Amino acid sequence: MTTAATLPVDLPALEGQPVETVERDGVRFTLLGTAHVSHASVEAVRAAIASGRFDAVAVELCDSRHQALIAPERLQQLDLFQVLRDGKAGMVAAQLLLASYQARLAEQLGIEPGAELRTAVKDAGERGLPVWLIDREIGVTVGRAYRSVGFWQRMGLASGLIASLLSNDHIGEDEIEKLKEGDMLDSAFREFAMQSQPLYTALIAERDAFMAARLRQQVGQDARPREVLVVIGAGHLQGLGRALAGQTGSPVEQVAELQRPPPPRRWPKWLGYGLVAFLLGGFAWGFSQGRDVGAELLIFWVLATGGLGAIGCIAAGGHPASVAAAFVASPLTPLHPALGSGTISAAVELWARKPTVADFGQLRHDLKGWRGWWRNRVARVLVNFFLTSLGTAIGVWLAGAKMIKALFSA
Repeated sequence: MTTAATLPVDLPALEGQPVETVERDGVRFTLLGTAHVSHASVEAVRAAIASGRFDAVAVELCDSRHQALIAPERLQQLDLFQVLRDGKAGMVAAQLLLASYQARLAEQLGIEPGAELRTAVKDAGERGLPVWLIDREIGVTVGRAYRSVGFWQRMGLASGLIASLLSNDHIGEDEIEKLKEGDMLDSAFREFAMQSQPLYTALIAERDAFMAARLRQQVGQDARPREVLVVIGAGHLQGLGRALAGQTGSPVEQVAELQRPPPPRRWPKWLGYGLVAFLLGGFAWGFSQGRDVGAELLIFWVLATGGLGAIGCIAAGGHPASVAAAFVASPLTPLHPALGSGTISAAVELWARKPTVADFGQLRHDLKGWRGWWRNRVARVLVNFFLTSLGTAIGVWLAGAKMIKALFSA
């Protein structure tokens, strides 16, 4: 039998806090909705755990967010060469954007975002209570959201997020109010999600269902607890309560289904091969029309891709060696879909200006403002990657347009 009820007033510290209880399968789950930047939420979590009432504590964290929360110094162990080689520059840049936003909030409000989650993990550990990480991996969530919408919505989502995080050093009151309703992941994306049903499903509804299934799964794996405290952002309180009360079926199968990364789409791969075939065919056609025609197309290709790739690298504050690498690599890498001019240029930048221990130590501080992305050697490698790649991409389109024009004017 599953029932929902309000929390009895035997924990005075939780009075006035967003709380819901769900009883099912002989276990009582107390869902405590917290605000990401609230001292009151920290105290409520601390008081609830100190009451001795609970046998386990569940928190709205995945493993990677948990590690970032309890060990932010892990940034100093970042292997940038490995990041570039594995094609994870975008994911690392997103993590650094959120980390910089978090640092600015901490400075402005006097409280580290996620302090209530850190308190829950710390206090539960000190009392010997098991800690359950129930949220879905952030990479899977973002990946499923990314695949759920079209190209232009993706661009709007990315540009809006970057603009909001890098706009200025002062966080607006409206953004702070959003954070008071939940965690940073929600506040960053909820506005976009509310305008798109696919985004809402991937970013919010699926996570509610995933966390409900994880709670049921943990109950089946651990020595059956009687009382579980669930610390979640207030924005998930109602959704998780409904999912936990009404969910049926195997929680193991539901978790496996909801955490499965979206399958890679085939069209980008075939588009890359199609671009290579078009370019090689265009050059072959140009030289078949005469050496002058072929040479003109080839020279324009080198100057457009190499020149704009190098300009992108210069805009990123690149070392002369990485600028030269960008110029040389940009005409060649589009002909090999597995390579990228940004990867090569950023790797050379990393070799020429190897980040120091101080760069890693200052990373969170430097990224509070957009200028720090150019000042810090760690962040500048990522800026180099993106701006060089952007310059090369623009050059490819310009050269391709010239080639098409030449074909139709022949």
